[in-house]
Order: sequence, then C-alpha cells, then structure tokens
Amino acid sequence: MIPAALDDLRVLDVSQGIAGPLCAKLLGDFGADVIKVEPAGGECGRSMPPFSGGEAHPEKSLFFLLTNLNKRGITLNLEEPRGADIFKELARRADVVVETFPPGYLASLGLDHPSLERQNPGLVMTSITPFGQTGPYRDYKGGEIVAYATSGIMSISGTTDREPLKHGGFQAQYEAGFNGTVATLFTLLLRDVTGEGQHVDLSVQEVVASTMVINQPFYSWTGGVQGRRRPAGTMFGNVMPCKDGYFVSQAGGGASWNDVADFYGRPDLKDERFADVNQRVINGQALDELLVEAAKDRTMGEMFKTASEQYRMLFGIAQTPADLAACAQLEARGFYQEVEHPVIGTIKVPFGLWNMTETPARYRRPAPLLGQHNLEVYGEILGYTEDDLMRLRQAGVI
Repeated sequence: MIPAALDDLRVLDVSQGIAGPLCAKLLGDFGADVIKVEPAGGECGRSMPPFSGGEAHPEKSLFFLLTNLNKRGITLNLEEPRGADIFKELARRADVVVETFPPGYLASLGLDHPSLERQNPGLVMTSITPFGQTGPYRDYKGGEIVAYATSGIMSISGTTDREPLKHGGFQAQYEAGFNGTVATLFTLLLRDVTGEGQHVDLSVQEVVASTMVINQPFYSWTGGVQGRRRPAGTMFGNVMPCKDGYFVSQAGGGASWNDVADFYGRPDLKDERFADVNQRVINGQALDELLVEAAKDRTMGEMFKTASEQYRMLFGIAQTPADLAACAQLEARGFYQEVEHPVIGTIKVPFGLWNMTETPARYRRPAPLLGQHNLEVYGEILGYTEDDLMRLRQAGVI
C-alpha cells in the first residue's frame, strides 16, 4: 500500500473553535500525526452546542467531535513556564503548529514563530484569526457574523426590502479552515525545497472577502454596486417554492429558453415578453407568477430528475439535512464516515472533502477525549514516565 500523503508530518494543534481545528483535522485525514494540545479544562470547542443527547458535556460537542477526528489529544498549560518549555520541546520535533490565539498572545509566552523557529528553522506556524496578525483591526474580537458583515458578503445577501442576511451555519469558519490547510501545504512544499519554515497569517475576513469574486472588482472598476436582489420579479434564478420544498432553475446549461418553457409546461413562457434576459427582467413579476403556478404541484425530486436528465437545465433543489443524509450522490462517493466514539456512540459525519486515487483521506480515530493520549504522546516524544506525568499534573502543568 502506498503510504498516506502526509504520514511523515507531525502537527501540533493548539487552536480552538472551528477554523483552526478543522485546518489541522484535514492534515490528519491525509496521514499527519496531529496532536491536539488543550488546556486542562479543554478548549472552547468542547463547550459548543449542539451536544449529543442534548447534554452539555465536554465529550459530547458535535462540533468538537467533527473538527478533531484523526487526532491524538494531550493537555498542557502554556501559561505555566514549565508548560511553555514542554511546548517548545514538542515544537522542536514538529513540522506544523496551528493556532488561533489573539495576535501577540503566543509572543507573550515566548511561543510565537520567531521564538520557535530558532530551535526548529523548518517549523511552519499557521495562525487563523478574525482579522490577521497586522492592521488596525488585528486586536478586535470576531465571530461568524462579524466575518460575514465585515467581509461584505452580507451586503449582497437577501432582498432590498429587508436587512442584509447571513448564511446559516459557520461557513466563514469552514472556509478559513480549508484555506488554512491549503496555505499550510503550500508552505510545507516550499520548506521541502528551501529547508525554511514560515509563519502563515490567515485572516477570516480576507478569506470571506475573497469570495466576492465579481462584486468587489465590479465596484473597483466601475463604482457600481451589485446589491441585494429586488423582492419581486426575480424568482427565476433564485429560490422558488414547489409542492414539497424549494428549488432553483437558471438559464444556460444545455437548455434553450424554449426547453425551459417546455419543462414548466407553459407555452406562454415562449411569449415575446420573456424572449430574452432583458425582457424577463422587465416582466419579472409576471414571470414569477407563471413559474410559481407551474411548480406548485410538482415535487423537488421529480423536477430535479426531469430538468437534469431530459432538458439538461441548470437546476437545483434545496436539500434538507434529511435529504442530504439520504443523498444518493453523496453516498455513492463515500462522502460520509461512520465514527464510533467512546462516549456518544456511533455517528455518521461528513468526511470526504476530495478524493485521491492512491492516497485518499482515511478515518483512523475519533476525536480524542480530554488528555486521552498524555501518557502515549509525552512518553513517545519526550520520554516521560507515568511518575513524570503525575508530578506535572500535580503542578498544574498538564
């Protein structure tokens, strides 16, 4: 069997929350030895709901479970001088450190990249923070909705008659985690050539603002603003209701406008007033009424199959969690992974971010319990005995 793509790497994941842990998890999925380093009370991700069974418990956070697969876990108090020294020893033997502390915090402990690279010149440190390590906002606090607001993407979400909207979930955090993984891998590739590590400075605001691929250049070039859509007359190309849910259909793909009219079974869609894009914008409200009437007795599943297979239309359906769990496409591609966790039992989670023919992502272990691998990791890497660990525990170091 070909070795895993990253099985020669050791990663110290001292990050907390979602983006940093997700970044480190992806490295672990492809074989890196990722060691989760937490304070004795656990990182903040352990207190994030939802919890398995509805019980707030440090071993039952679904966020922590998902973003910390394929890691070993240790506890370490970085604010104790002995703890900081131990972290330095671990960093000397590591390839990557992933962290999400406020800028300047690790420097105050002597654990920032300039300090650690003196002992390990090849060390890559990936820092993921709301606004990055520099600039006037670097010390500002940030969260998911702050990232959406300050990145500009909220300003184009929703309709003009309402306040700007934010997507559900934690998309900014996930995007930052994915970008953190890619940036870390780029830096490691260069390190293999030069022998020199680097500090990767990733701003969540910049990650999300980078998704404004058209809107921001449009403003820069023309001064124009592509704002939120009008509340009426704009349903085609956006979300529309049907019998059992919602769907979207767009022009383009392999379908002509006559094909679209035939799909909806409405010959009046072939009228001159809908013949081109400009006419469809001018007569948007009438178009909305025709489409809603045409779809009100049709199901998502039937329309998706018919539009995709018979008419080659650009067509999507708004899948719910139940739909996704039963999605034949995701199932066929092995998107989900069944995880057996010692506290919460069996759970199926999203896992396959991309496929590789020879060295795919592999599930090896569930998220670690708090301090689960203290003896294993400290013994294996630093040669500590059980008595050593007992003394460190009594001193509040681990």
